Order: sequence, then C-alpha cells, then structure tokens
Amino acid sequence: MKNTLSALGQSLLQRLPYEYWIGWRYTRAKRNNHFISFISLTSMVGIALGVMALIVVLSVMNGFQDELRKRILGVASHIEVRGFDVGLAGWQGLQQQIQSIPPKSVASPIEGVAPYIMAQGMLTYDQAVQGVLIRGVLPAQEASVSELSTQMKVGQLKDLQAGQFNIVLGSDLAMALGVRVGEKVVLMAPQGQVTPAGLVPRIKQFTVAGIFQVGMYEYDAGLALIHLDDAAKLYRLGDQVSGLRLKLADLFMADRVSRELVQALGPNYYVTDWTQQHANFFKAIQLEKRVMFIILALIVAVAAFNIVSTLVMAVTDKRADIAILRTMGATPQAIRKMFVVQGAMIGIIGTVSGAVLGVILALNIETVVPWIEHTFNVQFLSKDVYYISDLPSKLMWSDVTAIVGLSILLSLVATLYPSARAASMNPAEALRYE
Repeated sequence: MKNTLSALGQSLLQRLPYEYWIGWRYTRAKRNNHFISFISLTSMVGIALGVMALIVVLSVMNGFQDELRKRILGVASHIEVRGFDVGLAGWQGLQQQIQSIPPKSVASPIEGVAPYIMAQGMLTYDQAVQGVLIRGVLPAQEASVSELSTQMKVGQLKDLQAGQFNIVLGSDLAMALGVRVGEKVVLMAPQGQVTPAGLVPRIKQFTVAGIFQVGMYEYDAGLALIHLDDAAKLYRLGDQVSGLRLKLADLFMADRVSRELVQALGPNYYVTDWTQQHANFFKAIQLEKRVMFIILALIVAVAAFNIVSTLVMAVTDKRADIAILRTMGATPQAIRKMFVVQGAMIGIIGTVSGAVLGVILALNIETVVPWIEHTFNVQFLSKDVYYISDLPSKLMWSDVTAIVGLSILLSLVATLYPSARAASMNPAEALRYE
C-alpha cells in the first residue's frame, strides 16, 4: 500500500513541469552537507512553533474577550433607553411600544425589556462605610434582561419584595461591609431633605436578602439591588424610572438596533448600547490582540527568513547541477522556480504542521492546561487572585486563515533573493572548478 501511494505521488509530480519536480526532489534529497539539512529542519520547526503559538494565543485572547463580554453583559444591558430629563415618565407605555415593534423593523429580535432606577448611595454597617451604585429593579422582569438571577450565591432575586426594603449585595461589597444575609444595613441617599436642623441626607434601613457574584470586580464591589418601588420612594421619583434596559437575541447587532430604535421612538429619547458604554474596554482588548499578533508574527518571520540561509547554501551546494541544467537548455526562470518551490515546500510543511498542532491545542486547551497544572503541581491563574481561573479558548477560523496566509507569504518572500541568485549564475563559471 505504501509503495503504491509513493508511486502514485511520483507519477503526479512527474506530470508537473520539470522545475517543480526538481525543486521537490531538492527538498527531499539527502545532502552531503548535513548543516544545510539541519537549517532546513530548524526553519520548519521554527515556522511550525510560531504558527502554533499564534493560533493558541489568539484563541485564548478571543476566549478571554468572549468570557469578559458575557460577564459584563450579564449585568449591564445590551441597550438602554432613557429620557433627556432626570427621570423617564410613562415608562409602561414606552415598554409596550418597544415590545410591539415588529421584528422585521429591527436587526435582531428584542428578548426582554425591563425598567430600572440607577442612583448613588452609601451603605453603612457597624463601622464600615461603602459607596455604591443602587439599582432599582423589578425581579420578575430583571431576569429577562440580565443573568443576575443565575449568579446568586445566597438567596434569590425574587426575595426583593416591594415595601419590605430588602437589598441584594455583590459578594465583594458584602465582604467589605462584613455583612451576611439577614442582617440590616443603612442606605443613605445623597439627595437631602430639608428639616429645621438643615439639609440632611435621606436614610433608610434595608435587610440583606441575598448576595450575588458575577466575576467582575466593578459589579461585585460596587452594585446593590433593591426593588423598583423601594428605590422610587427613597429617591422620590414617583412614577418615573431612570430608563428601560433591553436584551437582544444577538448582542453584536446592538449598534444597528439602537439606530433603528431612535428612528422608531423619535427624538424624545436617548438610546445607547453596550458598544458605546464599554467602548474603551473592548478597544483596549482589540489593541492588545493586534499587538500580540505582531509580536508573535515576528517569530514566524524570523523562522521564515532562515529559509534565505538554507537556500543560499543550497544554491552554492548545487552550483554544478545548476550549470548542467543551464547547458541542457533550462532557462533562468526555470532555475528560479526550482528554488522557489524548494523554499515554499519548507514554509508550507512548517505552516501546515503548526496550524494542525495549534488548532488541536486551541480546541483542547481547557483540558491540557488542567493536566499540566495537576502533573507539575502549578497553577497559572489562582482563584484567589483572578476571577477567571480557567483559560478559556475560542478558535476563530478567520484568525487561522490569516496566520497561515501570512506564514506562507513570508516563506515565499524569503525565496526571492536566493532563487534570483541561482537564476543569474554563469554556467561556465560554475563548472570551472568542478
């Protein structure tokens, strides 16, 4: 079977133009100068390692970006609709209007709409004091626009009942205050009330009904939830809310949906989406990804340009062969193609090997990393330091295509000088010392 496949391969190669066949033979030939073979092997291994590293690192960065996006948008909204005044009046009618918009009029179906009140406050317990963002929510509707109900460590979101003045805290916030479920904290609103003694802040005692943890310090250490009606009473908003939060079926269509909502709702509302609210954060991640791509691409470039050394020495080693081929009628273009094929095969073999290994490792990194940690008794991301303690990976075939294309292109560029030198060789001069 092996001999049959080898014979078939040879038959196919022989049907190609002779310069391609000779170039392939030069790649496989056993040379007297083993140093050239060693450099060729080093070039292949370097290209393979560079391509594999690029694929794995970009996949891990894609995984981190996707995981952070999920955690941020598990608490933040895809789209927010607010009024231009302090509060949004008549939000029930606006909510029905948004929910009744036909799916064809927007780019992505709206899965949920919920009102919210956002305000600042100060929580105190015993001697501890913490500034927080207070979000008033309707627990039944909040589950349709966020994942907080699934991120509860203790208690449930539905424990927020109107008039009972219960509060749900982030895990780091509860730890900073030293408070547990069932204990009472005091919430001070910065909006004061006038008394005979002067302007004093409004103060209300709340009972801790639950603790959540989403894995983002910004929310776990600075966000507290209360019922919408309790927030309206404390901050004296009456029937107004801060705005409406929307969740989409496809979060990447938020920009387009927000523009279409502006047209559908008119100029009396202010519409923002998550790409505007967290633009700097995700732009920083994209910039870091591009920089890492450039840095690791230099590894591939160094390995690819080792092909230059390989081919220069191969041209010197094959001076007599080149001269004989020229005297037999081979054109300079044919000689050039021979060495381009030889260098290209080194680059292609290294690139394909690295791409296969990189894809396999990227798809199984969540299994490989724990095995390494267990085998060598190390931990790359400590749970005591990092919220994301596992290395997430998301393989994007567009990245793989770009990396493979870049590697092959660099390999081809590396063949230009040596092949041009071989094509310009004088047959008589080459045979003089043979």
